[in-house]
Amino acid sequence: MSEPAQDWKCEQLRVDQVVQEIDGQMATLERQTSEARSEMVEIRKNFWDDVTVNFEDAAELAETAASLRQQAEMLFDREHAHRQSDKQLRTLKKLRQSPYFGRIDFVENGESASEPIYLGIASLRDATDTDYLIYDWRAPVSSLYYDYPPGPARYDTPMGMIGGELKLKRQFVIRDGVIASLFDTGVTIGDEMLQEVLGKHSDAQMKSIVATIQREQNLIIRNDRSRLLVVQGAAGSGKTSAALQRVAYLLYRHRGTLSADQIVLFSPNPMFNSYVSTVLPELGEDNMEQTTFQDYLHFRLSKSFRLENPYEQLEYALSAMEDPGYEARMESIRYKASGTFVELMERYLTSLKDGGLIFRSLSFRGEPFIQADDIHDYFYSLDHSIPIPNRLRLVAERLMERLKERQTAALEERWVEDDIELLDKDTYLRIYQQLRRKKRFNKDSFDDFEAERAMLAEYVVRERFKPLRNRVKRLNFINLKAVYRQLFADPTFAQAYLEEGDSLPARWSQICTRTLERLDEGEMAYEDATPFLYAVERIRGFQTNVSVRHILIDEAQDYTAFQFAYLKRLFPRAKVTALGDMNQSINAHTSSGGSGFSAVEALYDPEETERVMLTRSYRSTRPIVEFTSMLIPGGESIEPFNRSGEKPTLTTVKDSQALHAHIVERITALKEEGYQTIAVICKTAAESRTAHDALQQFIDIRLMERETSDFEQGVVVIPSYLAKGVEFDAVIVYDGSVSGYGRERERKLFYTVCTRAMHELHLYTIGDWSPFISEEARKRCTVEPE
Repeated sequence: MSEPAQDWKCEQLRVDQVVQEIDGQMATLERQTSEARSEMVEIRKNFWDDVTVNFEDAAELAETAASLRQQAEMLFDREHAHRQSDKQLRTLKKLRQSPYFGRIDFVENGESASEPIYLGIASLRDATDTDYLIYDWRAPVSSLYYDYPPGPARYDTPMGMIGGELKLKRQFVIRDGVIASLFDTGVTIGDEMLQEVLGKHSDAQMKSIVATIQREQNLIIRNDRSRLLVVQGAAGSGKTSAALQRVAYLLYRHRGTLSADQIVLFSPNPMFNSYVSTVLPELGEDNMEQTTFQDYLHFRLSKSFRLENPYEQLEYALSAMEDPGYEARMESIRYKASGTFVELMERYLTSLKDGGLIFRSLSFRGEPFIQADDIHDYFYSLDHSIPIPNRLRLVAERLMERLKERQTAALEERWVEDDIELLDKDTYLRIYQQLRRKKRFNKDSFDDFEAERAMLAEYVVRERFKPLRNRVKRLNFINLKAVYRQLFADPTFAQAYLEEGDSLPARWSQICTRTLERLDEGEMAYEDATPFLYAVERIRGFQTNVSVRHILIDEAQDYTAFQFAYLKRLFPRAKVTALGDMNQSINAHTSSGGSGFSAVEALYDPEETERVMLTRSYRSTRPIVEFTSMLIPGGESIEPFNRSGEKPTLTTVKDSQALHAHIVERITALKEEGYQTIAVICKTAAESRTAHDALQQFIDIRLMERETSDFEQGVVVIPSYLAKGVEFDAVIVYDGSVSGYGRERERKLFYTVCTRAMHELHLYTIGDWSPFISEEARKRCTVEPE
């Protein structure tokens, strides 16, 4: 038998032994899980039978409480044991299918023999619980597999660096306990395994592919030093996948001190949350908190304003070019996202300590009893060195004292009697019971008129003053909308806060007018939302979250300087991982200064910041990457993974009827080839609705809208901006014409759309092609006749 065949036989024998061990441990866990479940059911069933309930005196009450606590703790222990056993059982079931994916033989310095180390998605010990049969891919020694070829190597441990020699690096593809392929490899994870993983069809969820982590991705995953980690990578370079596996690594590395609910992912949209929701559970970890920045804005502002969302803003930018105020709005979007506007706002907010805050009068029963001017004068009479939020709380204390005085005086006013007469029966009986508990009158009668009247009057007055007290507690005596509005009320006002060399936009007067109109109509433009909320928090005091230890920001290139500054203040203890690709900057503001990566890097110490560049693209086939890299400047730096496939196609049609017929024919052919996810990507939501209405007459197709929260398999029509961050087996670009993508600011949007394709990319046009498809790019395509 040849040496390779003998190796294969030995390795399969070991797989069989490991699977046998897994079966034994699964049987034990299934028995423990069943027993724990039975005990839980029994405890719940007999909970009150086993509790001594007696309220006769203090001693009996204490015994009852102790009995309840004992039963509750017993139930909690059984539930915890059941959860842990069930979690281990799920992990073992995954290991049974594919116990491990890698092997390294490492000889430590000073040692003579190597020990084979096998790597999988989780650790597994033998029956004696002494030797590791499988090492977790996140264990310190596992980094050797990702970082080194055979030869000198070292890895970091909590006790220090361990050096030695890597004798062997072997990869496996194991399915259902059978080795499908086995090969030895060098520094990078072998192309054979990547081909096997990347050649599969796309699914409704992103998959965890720890077996194919590349060295540069491993640097991201295991980075535990940086306060800010910036990951810039080409489309399909594995940024998001590496970031999610980074979360799994951090939860493993800091088990006991870090939990999933202390990590927050800010993703581009709810559909993306659905797409990545299975990665951590696949790795045996609980999902972290997932949200969008828009969700947070909506939570904070939707009660006060009709809040524009980023997709409405982007729809406007992509489709409202004929609007008379279009250029002014675009200028407003860019300026309010810029670092210059952040600095102007900071100077304005700082100046408010000496003057400029606007207050509201406090009224009771339609009549003001504390005038706004009085609140203003008292606030500015306080020491100006005291921070504004602290002064506001001093003002609130003063106002509460005034309210108490006014509340006491109101007890004797005539309207109180009228309100007492209007009390309903339930309220009257509730007050009667309160009187009995307080023993303020004879317990057998309700005829102590004075006590009754006093109690009812206190209740009525307290309830009528309650909204006013709440306003004061929430600092609502300050008119925050007016404070923000003041910055735009006079176009010359903001000039006082410019630094030398800075200037306001050319259309600043128009920007001010439109900002005031929307605020006065109760609307909040998306570009105003974060600056307004930032101003609110700076004035009232930031409501910080110190429990969150890590935040991940996906598509970070689309965030503004204000958004980064706000998040840093909101999560002051958190480390940040910012992921993105400047070539996919599709939002209207991204050409402004101070947005994207430069904005977040400006907030952190350079000594605590690290940047990782990923230039190799794994998502798409080589022909697709070679085409898409020609759509953007600097695209030649993108390195395609060597996965073969069909060239993109360019098809010109004569009219919309022909367009829809061609697309239906293409989708039918793609489905016959077995593709699971096919996307018709349109530029805007309006165009998506048009395409969906036309195509649904012939094929089963789903329209994805901004409210869509689930990413599902099948054929979909989707606007360009919702497709960010996800991938499809095949992509059909609905309109690749000059009218669809002809402006320079649409270049990155076009690139983003085309890079969603894994296996096939097909572009259609009725008119001339987009100028971004150069002659050289066309040579990389199959040009189909009309």
